[in-house]
Amino acid sequence: MKFPLLTIVAALTALSPASVAAFSPSHHATTIKLYDISNTSWGISSRTPVRISATTTSKAPTSLYISALETLADMTILSIDSGDIDTVSSYAKTGLITDATTNPLFVSQAAANGDVRYEAMVSDAVSYAKRVTCTEGGCPVPEETLNVAMDKLAVNLGRELVNLVPGRVSTEVDIRLSYDTQRSVERARSIIGMYKECGVPSNRILIKLAGTWEGVQAARILEAEGIQCNITLVFSFLQAAASAQAKAYLISPFPGRILDWHKKQSGTAGYSPDADPGVLAVKRMYAYFRKFGYNTICMPASWRPSRGSEVLGSDVDEILALAGVDEMTIPPSLLNSLSILESTNVVRKVEPMGAAASCNDPDFKLTEESYAAYWKTDVCGQEKLKEGIDAFTVETEKLIKILIDKF
Repeated sequence: MKFPLLTIVAALTALSPASVAAFSPSHHATTIKLYDISNTSWGISSRTPVRISATTTSKAPTSLYISALETLADMTILSIDSGDIDTVSSYAKTGLITDATTNPLFVSQAAANGDVRYEAMVSDAVSYAKRVTCTEGGCPVPEETLNVAMDKLAVNLGRELVNLVPGRVSTEVDIRLSYDTQRSVERARSIIGMYKECGVPSNRILIKLAGTWEGVQAARILEAEGIQCNITLVFSFLQAAASAQAKAYLISPFPGRILDWHKKQSGTAGYSPDADPGVLAVKRMYAYFRKFGYNTICMPASWRPSRGSEVLGSDVDEILALAGVDEMTIPPSLLNSLSILESTNVVRKVEPMGAAASCNDPDFKLTEESYAAYWKTDVCGQEKLKEGIDAFTVETEKLIKILIDKF
């Protein structure tokens, strides 16, 4: 009988002694992995397995179910794509999730949630914005006050997530500034300042910027100042190369949306996961980074079923096809799918040396002019980037309306 990962963790936590042994799916069958589940801090070190010989632990349980999620976490850093505090907390306690990512949709949902915890975040954001931008005579620049409130709400949500995960939390700069480098830089600095006021150091935060040329250049400036950035809405090798050359800490390519575009263009109902255009695009980006020694992390997000939604188990096709990539950000629904899938379904598909050897791209240095010339030919990148920015702009405008009502 198979049980979801979280159910197993909850059951094991109640056992004594607290250290529970289980066969490691990512090593030989004679290797056993011990997790100290009594460690409530759930730092990265608590996931580090202790390797011991099976011959010395003949009484260790051999039938404990090992999930695909656990095996994947052994080869790829996992981030949860959610702004729901309870959900993030539940997965963080497994020790398998180290980071968290947010976006304008999550912040908008938090503002409209109705839960007293989120309401407190909203009230605090409004009070903060009034305090720093308004005078006794009122708020001289209402737009500025609303922008401060919006950023403060994102920081309040991020602060809660920082307390749950041991790694980094991504917080997005106003998506409406995606084509304005200087204003994006200013807002990013302000967000980092707000985090510091809350006692959250900048090395726990990634500033998310859209993958426009202007957004990438904002990342170049911020990275030089020690503010690490996540370039999101990446649909193109060109965007990835520009981000790496700007020394962005991390990129978030969207294989699922790349697949959507290709399916629409070709009329193809589905692909083998290893032939999925989105998977191939991410592998190309990763290979370029590894061949030319760029430190930029490749963290794919936004997943689709390669073979089509009607195929059982296809919801995690792209995730399994990219097993071994630096990092992934995965929504709770797909984390659950992985937690009830057997570990034998996970096989490393991406590794640094092999990827570097497979790279056929030159390390061409991009300028604004050459980027623009290449970008004109990248129809998938153009269409999907515009679509992503437009969608997040709608969520941002919803959030602004909610904040106006709160004022």
